[in-house]
Amino acid sequence: MQSAVCRFLPLLMLLVAWSTPTFAEQGMAIDPATCLGCHSDKISVREFAASVHGKNACTSCHVDITDLAKHMRKEIKVQKVQCERCHKKENAEHYTSVHVSKGVMCADCHTDLHVHKSWKGDKRKVVAKCVQCHDKEKVYQQSVHGKGVAAGNMDSAACSDCHNLHAIKPLGDPKSFENRDFHTKVCLKCHSDQKLMAKNKVFNVAVKTYMESYHGKNYRLGFPERVAGCADCHTAHSVLPENDPKSSVNPANLVTTCAKCHPKASTFFTKFYSHGEHNDREKYPILYYTFICMTGLLVGTFAVFWVHTLLWMFRGFVENREKADKLYNGEYHHVIPDAHKQYRRFTRRHIFLHILVITSFLGLSLTGLPLKFSDQFWALKLMELLGGSANAGMIHRICAGITFVYFASALAMSIHFLFIKKDIPGNFIQRLFGPDSLCPNLRDITDVVNMVKWFFFKGPKPTFERWTYWEKFDFIAVFWGMFAIGGSGLMLWFPELFGTFLPGWMFNVATIIHSDEALLATGFIFSVHFFNTHGRPEKFPMDFVIFNGQIAKEEMIEERGDQWKRYEELGITESFAAKRTSGVVYDFLVKGFGFIALLIGLGLLLLMILAFVGGSH
Repeated sequence: MQSAVCRFLPLLMLLVAWSTPTFAEQGMAIDPATCLGCHSDKISVREFAASVHGKNACTSCHVDITDLAKHMRKEIKVQKVQCERCHKKENAEHYTSVHVSKGVMCADCHTDLHVHKSWKGDKRKVVAKCVQCHDKEKVYQQSVHGKGVAAGNMDSAACSDCHNLHAIKPLGDPKSFENRDFHTKVCLKCHSDQKLMAKNKVFNVAVKTYMESYHGKNYRLGFPERVAGCADCHTAHSVLPENDPKSSVNPANLVTTCAKCHPKASTFFTKFYSHGEHNDREKYPILYYTFICMTGLLVGTFAVFWVHTLLWMFRGFVENREKADKLYNGEYHHVIPDAHKQYRRFTRRHIFLHILVITSFLGLSLTGLPLKFSDQFWALKLMELLGGSANAGMIHRICAGITFVYFASALAMSIHFLFIKKDIPGNFIQRLFGPDSLCPNLRDITDVVNMVKWFFFKGPKPTFERWTYWEKFDFIAVFWGMFAIGGSGLMLWFPELFGTFLPGWMFNVATIIHSDEALLATGFIFSVHFFNTHGRPEKFPMDFVIFNGQIAKEEMIEERGDQWKRYEELGITESFAAKRTSGVVYDFLVKGFGFIALLIGLGLLLLMILAFVGGSH
């Protein structure tokens, strides 16, 4: 019976309406009609002709069948089809995939080789293939992505959008870089496309707000294994809307979701705005007004002091030129006896505390600015230089600890000055507003007015008491900085502890305050403070008084003439006389440290300016 079919089926094949010339006409070695004469019970002639392989001969795949007679006598053993002969790209991708390591080959997925049709971008066909082995619990199929694909929305994410069609990589160790990177990278492919999100009416600021968060900044800097990714909160496959009781981000399930990374998470803790946007006044008014206030503080402070710096820079340059001209013409005869005799301005305790300030502040800046400007190329390189975000975080916290130490010391010294110190006359109030105090008083208003007059050539350069108004501002700024940066930093350092009694949105507020106040502090120190201390024409390139604690008599009379007069009237000038600090090694180390610190600060200032001018990269 089979031989009869084999004889007559080729004749029947001629009656089939092919849309292309017959295989025999195309010069095939063995006409497929001949093959189908025997194999028609398993292969539909019409379906094979309509498949993607329909224009190929049978021997295009079954290359081992070179002699039909021997094949009919079963002398040639049919080998497995080698798809890579035609599908080189797909084979290369599949060869390195997790499927190969698990023994899953082409035909295990493509079981319909003889009737296979092009998927033509229809993701439903991809999902149908994958779920044959995966998603038996229909977790993906019941998700927003799965339902979207099933409904015919080809914008919705299918298996291949995240895992690829053939290059399906193993995820490996759950804590590995590759695994953690995958948790977020695949989500960004679609959710960073604003047009696609708007088209499908999907929350379209998810990526932006994530990248502005601590988690997103670490991800962008190349350390996804240190933070939570998209799938950690929203899950990988069971992505459901927030109002769905089964959703991982449903309010009833948030404690469990957050506890995966924060074991002691509380209901208060979950009030955190995961995608809170400080520009959205209607939805997040607290964040909006916090940002407005911090921006106003930042802009206002820089506006005042940068103008002050520019005016001083110009006026100081003119004054130096005037002095040089007088010396050249022999007109300047300002002679001070013992002009270079040294007097003590700071004690060893002050010097040590200032070294702590410099060290901790530079450490905080070097480790914090890469996080602040995580979208910058230099931030990536600097974070790599620090050894990664884990090392940077540890250094940042150590420096924060040093900051609390010197702040506590400043508080202790202030208490000692106000209530205990014996050589300062007056009661608490008199000491607080006296000439030796760093607390602002009415005299500072006069000094500011006289300084502005000098800027505009309307009066002589003022002389000051022990502390100038800008030095007092620096001191008061430490207290505000500790409240703003220190307080918010502690909240972000110990979120679970503070989350037991503070609502989670306070962490959003703390992030804004910590970030903007740190920007204000670094920008102010590296520009205004550096100029006031080292960069002004009278001091350039550096004032070393804070490192050796000494000031020359001539300099003290010129800059702090009122303090010198007061000391003379009290007859205590010589009690502050000091031997000049000597020693080549000491000078070299101290000056070297000072210049290195100055150069690091100016370098960071330049990088900050580049970040604002150049935009993100």
